[in-house]
Amino acid sequence: MKITEVRLGLISVPLRVPFKTALRTVNSVEDVVVEIYTDKGAVGYGEAPPTGAVTGDTTGAILGALRDHLIKTIIGRDVDDFEDLMKAVQKCVVHNTSAKAAVDMALWDLFGQLYNIPVYKLLGGSRRQLVTDITISVNDPEEMARDAVNAIERGYDTLKVKVGANPALDVARLTAVRRAVGADCRIRIDANQAWTPKQAVRILNQMQERGLDIEFVEQPVPALDYEGMKYVTERSDVPVLADESVFSPEDALKIMQMGAADLVNIKLMKCAGIYNALKIASAAEVYGVECMIGCMLEAKISVNAAVHLACARQIITRIDLDGPVLCSEDPITGGSVFSEKHITVSNDPGLGIKGVRGIRYLENDR
Repeated sequence: MKITEVRLGLISVPLRVPFKTALRTVNSVEDVVVEIYTDKGAVGYGEAPPTGAVTGDTTGAILGALRDHLIKTIIGRDVDDFEDLMKAVQKCVVHNTSAKAAVDMALWDLFGQLYNIPVYKLLGGSRRQLVTDITISVNDPEEMARDAVNAIERGYDTLKVKVGANPALDVARLTAVRRAVGADCRIRIDANQAWTPKQAVRILNQMQERGLDIEFVEQPVPALDYEGMKYVTERSDVPVLADESVFSPEDALKIMQMGAADLVNIKLMKCAGIYNALKIASAAEVYGVECMIGCMLEAKISVNAAVHLACARQIITRIDLDGPVLCSEDPITGGSVFSEKHITVSNDPGLGIKGVRGIRYLENDR
């Protein structure tokens, strides 16, 4: 099965409500779609979101990396030459993790189709169903409480609450949310790098002293401050999850060796795809560090790839794959089924994606 053509396109999917974090506000998913065609008629699908505030990857950067490096690297190659193909994708351009992830997942899609098996079974096939949390954007305490109640009414029992935009308000925000949803709902929080280490310890311990029962905090300090994150991990009553600090298997390994975090978040867009995500999961298994699988604001193509990975590896114990349910519509045909908190992986070969409605093809890309 040889790669004969690559087409690029853009999709736009409005969100149900604006997505607000300490770093940005977003109203719609605006992603690059990669379609890799072969001489056997199979098509592999990939997706990359421009998340400049986190990955540094803008739409222009993603398209440039694809056109100038990645497409030239894979065109004419045999899908069955998989390990060499994966290494070539990772080495052909520095950084540009989102563009690499889009190509990576499209190649896994083709590899599964080549052998007529779903990708999650290729990777281990541990389970078919997942339960995700849902994100509550950072707003005034009263609005966050209303959003949290709405999520509970939709059937969610785990909330990921965004904090950090105004540290002085964060305890009040969580107090309002906990009071609104009661004691049975799990609450995890995401500061998106907003606090200093000392701020983080003070705020987190205040939350626990007030009985807010926080499951864990995601990335409380700036991404490169590993020592600061370790400071929080050692002194906080709330477990720490490393997120923006983890862009590679090497990053994850360093964090595990330092004891800088209690858990590690795997995001395909940060680690450049399934190939590297598997390395992070393997390191986590060795060190006994449980992982969460997360996503950016992405439509179903790329989140579906993360579902396949999560269904394959038992070290992934927390699921944060709410991208598709945050969207007001789903233009993707096939793939995993997202029914509010319940996700069921497809048993179709590859990643199971059949097509994309409303894609705007960039006709100079072939």
